[in-house]
Amino acid sequence: MKKVALLGKGSLAIKIGKWLDASKDFNLTKVIPNVPEPKWTESLSEWAYKEGFHVPDSGDYKEFRPEYIDIVLSVFYDRIIDKEFIGRCKCIVNLHNAPLPKYRGVSPINWALKNNESYHGVTIHKISPGIDDGDILGKITYPIYPEIEEVEDVYKKSLDYGYELFKDVFTKFDYSFENAKSQEGKVIYKHSGENKFLGNRKSWTRYES
Repeated sequence: MKKVALLGKGSLAIKIGKWLDASKDFNLTKVIPNVPEPKWTESLSEWAYKEGFHVPDSGDYKEFRPEYIDIVLSVFYDRIIDKEFIGRCKCIVNLHNAPLPKYRGVSPINWALKNNESYHGVTIHKISPGIDDGDILGKITYPIYPEIEEVEDVYKKSLDYGYELFKDVFTKFDYSFENAKSQEGKVIYKHSGENKFLGNRKSWTRYES
């Protein structure tokens, strides 16, 4: 069984954690939640405590030694992982809420709606020292409707698509990464300092924004 460390937050991370914990092929051994955890979603740390995992109060990914873990998986984890730690990992991957290389960085759903995109997506990719620029292990896209959908609508949709993508990638996981593909197409990168330009797409709904 492959040992897995799960980093992240929210209901999707919990759902993935449950899948890994029940798997015959993977052994979920570490859970590192975002700290502080957001109030608008389920608590990964509360779930982990109930299941008997030791959860570090710091939320720091450096709380464990990655060389003893087969796969480190990030699901909406909000800390940038440094080059030295990445180099010590046998395998480290990220689930990103966008169809990479479009919308690397923060608030990808907000920006997709702001830019009136007709589709969005979720990507699982190798973590590299850059921002969301690692080779792609799997990607799924789905239609969005900026004229009628809010950020919260697309976010909820992304959780379902993200879970299906995760299961697809992990049921046929290739540790050699021979099937990984470099990112192709137009790169769009957004950093937190640009969120002030989101206008009525800054929050969950246009009314709240």
